[in-house]
Amino acid sequence: MRVLLVEDSAVLGQTLHDHLERAGHACDLACDGQQALAHLHAHAYDAVVLDLMLPRLDGFAVLERLRAGGDAVPVLVLSARDQVADRVRALDAGADDYLVKPFALDELLARLRALVRRPPRAQPPLLRLGAIELDPRLRLARHAGRDLDLSPKEYALLEVLLRDRGHVLSRAQLFERLYDHGSDASDKVVEVILSTLRAKLARAGAGNPIQTRRGFGYTIP
Repeated sequence: MRVLLVEDSAVLGQTLHDHLERAGHACDLACDGQQALAHLHAHAYDAVVLDLMLPRLDGFAVLERLRAGGDAVPVLVLSARDQVADRVRALDAGADDYLVKPFALDELLARLRALVRRPPRAQPPLLRLGAIELDPRLRLARHAGRDLDLSPKEYALLEVLLRDRGHVLSRAQLFERLYDHGSDASDKVVEVILSTLRAKLARAGAGNPIQTRRGFGYTIP
């Protein structure tokens, strides 16, 4: 396989590069995030081994830009950051696997082999409404190319309405999609979330695409 190795430590980077080459793989080495993106734009890779603590552009930013551009190349994060929050953030940003330093070289090779055996993953389609765009993979909402500062519940409500565009959903139905069965919140909270979502859309210049059908519920036609 052809691998892009992104590691800012010269010693570790060269060690891993040599190990991958000895195992029969072609390996390019990048020492910072900007260099990694340049390699990815110029060449096709079977897999990427990505450190998170990088100069110029960190590994999280590299992941987000890579996935935002539609590149589905398998990415194995290799990092000394061993907190659950770091692993969750990397996986949510588009990583396929996460290996904590220190590690065994043979395990790294085995994980790479497992990644390239997987079938290519389907990219979830973007949800669009005029200039509004939702990226379900990154859980980002934008209007006219600018990020909308939505809370998780505001984002979830907008995503539900866009996925069921043209259907009227009652307050109770929306509540069931937003909250688990153990929640002690009232379904009236949907109206609060809807109000703040509408206000943020209006401030962003998106107007008010969500219609209220009194006695029935809410819809985006």
